[in-house]
Amino acid sequence: MEIEKEMKKVTLGHEFGAGAACLKCKEKCEGFELHFWRKICRNCKCGLAEHDVSMNSEENKKVGKLFEDTKYTGLIAKLKTDGIPRYQGNMVTITLPSPATAYTMPPLAVRYIELLPPEKRPVAGTQGAAYRRQQMDRQLPEHDQDPSKCHELSPAEVKQMQQYVRKCKDEALGIGDVLLPEEVAQIQAGGTDAAAAGSGGTPGRSCHHCKKPMLLGEPAVYAERAGYDKLWHPACFVCCTCSELLVDMIYFWKKGKMYCGRHYGDSEKPRCGGCDELIFSNEYTQAEGQNWHLKHFCCFDCDCILAGETYVMENDKPICKPCYMKNYAVRCASCQKAVEPEAQRVSYGEHHWHAEPDCFKCSGCTKCLIGQRFMAVKNCLFCSVECKKKVMT
Repeated sequence: MEIEKEMKKVTLGHEFGAGAACLKCKEKCEGFELHFWRKICRNCKCGLAEHDVSMNSEENKKVGKLFEDTKYTGLIAKLKTDGIPRYQGNMVTITLPSPATAYTMPPLAVRYIELLPPEKRPVAGTQGAAYRRQQMDRQLPEHDQDPSKCHELSPAEVKQMQQYVRKCKDEALGIGDVLLPEEVAQIQAGGTDAAAAGSGGTPGRSCHHCKKPMLLGEPAVYAERAGYDKLWHPACFVCCTCSELLVDMIYFWKKGKMYCGRHYGDSEKPRCGGCDELIFSNEYTQAEGQNWHLKHFCCFDCDCILAGETYVMENDKPICKPCYMKNYAVRCASCQKAVEPEAQRVSYGEHHWHAEPDCFKCSGCTKCLIGQRFMAVKNCLFCSVECKKKVMT
């Protein structure tokens, strides 16, 4: 019954953000139009996060779904009131207080933000806020957790995905906690005055990531899944695969390593290079170092199926031959025809020629220059100074 319920869910994702301007492509994009399974804009190939769309409510829903039915469900409510830069209504981007309102944010929270790289501090209206938005989209794909966000899953695939999500929540998912190491040490010691240890580095405590000592009085990030014997500098609480800051300190702990949601998923299941979803089917194909649903190994431009067809990789995306010839192929400077992907060619600077006697030849005497020394002036080739003078003067 639960599987049927997941299968019947309908998400009006194509309406959300429709027509929004692309912040990356500017006027080159006609406005956001969601591709029906690639999860990118049909017009510019950028993701929704690159478009001028308010993502707050969507992020709230996504994170709420992620922590649904976990021991952290009640913790989210706590996090929005303690000032630590985590969830505020399931949203972390904050506005730093002015001196007049500084009392509203605990010093520990302010210091935590100051210890992050300047360009990654989640402060509203800054580069750091844009970075957080991009990482929220990148690190926590909603289609890794919600079957209704996936493209045409079979009942068997829905069941496997539900099992994966349950395992993820039970065994790996967690939220980092910002604490002072000396306070944690004091609690662990049963109330012993940890401050008596003196100033400087916290005795015996070093960052699990960089191995450098933690300084007394500086906040550290703890991860319950890893155990409170491990701690991280705020700027070191990163994914072991992509090395990016774990967005909102949401982590996935597996075999002694810290992952973001995306790369935890990649460590568990193959991911389709076409739709970006984890693959829960036993049948899929591998090509160009990536995994693909059988139905998603398609041309990136026109979506035609590429199985058994000639294709060319452009920017790590497969392109069918007709689309390649139309949109990507270079033109021969001699005959002006597009150079086919399998054809041999000679390139010099921005100019290209078919590696054939009729094209790669001297512009003066028409001598074939394949394997010979030559001079190039714009799109002209010469075998000698004499030929160059004869043509150029």
